[in-house]
Amino acid sequence: MRFSVEGVEGMPEVSEGDDLAAMIAASVELEDGDILVVTSKIVSKAEGRIVAAADREQAITDETVRVVATRTYPGGVTRIVENRQGIIGAAAGVDASNTPHGTVLLLPIDPDASARALATELRARTGARVGVLLSDTLGRPWREGQTDIAIGAAGVHVFDDLRGTTDAAGKPLAVTMPCVADELAAAGELVKGKSSGVPVAIVRGLDRLVGPLDLPGARSIVRPADRDLFHLGSDESYNEGYRAGFDEAQAEGPLREISDRDL
Repeated sequence: MRFSVEGVEGMPEVSEGDDLAAMIAASVELEDGDILVVTSKIVSKAEGRIVAAADREQAITDETVRVVATRTYPGGVTRIVENRQGIIGAAAGVDASNTPHGTVLLLPIDPDASARALATELRARTGARVGVLLSDTLGRPWREGQTDIAIGAAGVHVFDDLRGTTDAAGKPLAVTMPCVADELAAAGELVKGKSSGVPVAIVRGLDRLVGPLDLPGARSIVRPADRDLFHLGSDESYNEGYRAGFDEAQAEGPLREISDRDL
């Protein structure tokens, strides 16, 4: 199997109200089976998700649904949180880079819906059966550095579900389900870069992953809280357990004094 990943160069700077589908279609000739990996930042700009924020920390608070972990360091505090889109990461996806002074950029309100709208328009404009992934950069538990992941998807199978098949030795695969959407997002970042002005990549040769626009989106990648083994950070888990133990002890009443009759 062979596939290619190529950056789409020459796209102009994106502003609120811009037609992203038209800008992409004018920059590259799309083919059936293409998968576009689109940096979520340009989608946020086109959707007007730039907000005034003298204090980025307040913007992070406003976008936070649940605090997972916090760590204090000499320059401030790192907050790992669940944001309104259900994504768990640092700073709720609030980005202060490459935006006018005194403003921050928020993630699209509904990344899957944004991906679906873009894919729908691109298919209509070009006649090509394409899929769209919206990508953003996140860190990972237990590993240094960052990588891009898919936060929105349309017309793309986000998993390559191999459960129920067998491996090369004939052994059954019970849990194997590669998240190809995240793998493609990371591959796209290799040709987009962080400062090259290339916000879109095209993956070719994996048309087997392209499907109807009503396929499950990237929201389906997020593990439900009841199956999350790391629902909180270590300090937060300890504190929650301590509080639960204290409350249980209080509910049982104060400890009585031991008398001679108890010995």
